[in-house]
Amino acid sequence: MSFPERVYTKKELKEAKALIDQGYKHELNVEGKSEFTKKVKEALEHLKATDYYDYLQTYIRKIVEIDGMTQLRETEVAIWANKFAVDNPVDAASLFVQKASSMHEYMQGKRYYGGVAEKRSIAKRVEFLQALKDKSEDKEIKEECERLLKLWKDSSL
Repeated sequence: MSFPERVYTKKELKEAKALIDQGYKHELNVEGKSEFTKKVKEALEHLKATDYYDYLQTYIRKIVEIDGMTQLRETEVAIWANKFAVDNPVDAASLFVQKASSMHEYMQGKRYYGGVAEKRSIAKRVEFLQALKDKSEDKEIKEECERLLKLWKDSSL
């Protein structure tokens, strides 16, 4: 059985979930202009450094550059991102983790949008930033993680 082209119907969702439960991982594709793909690849290196890359590959098939609003496209198992969303590779990596978390919940049949679900996906994003801060040897990356963690903390008060 191959992964469904889209994940929209109950049958497609059931097939996708069965494959993921068996350990299926997507070959992550990045589509966009060269500057976009370069920034995404930098972000993906942060995911690899923190062991979150497998998590992303489990729930996301591709990251596509668009001119509009950055969003998770559940039925396409994709993240649509604009160039501004990937400008900061540390923040972009945390965004990808957040979107993968939402896709995970979609695959589980949970409510993956709205206030409570948004809090859970943001918590996963913050968890990633903390892991990157803890594992990174690079002072600039650590400082950027601290800055972003502070922003998330301040926005939740």
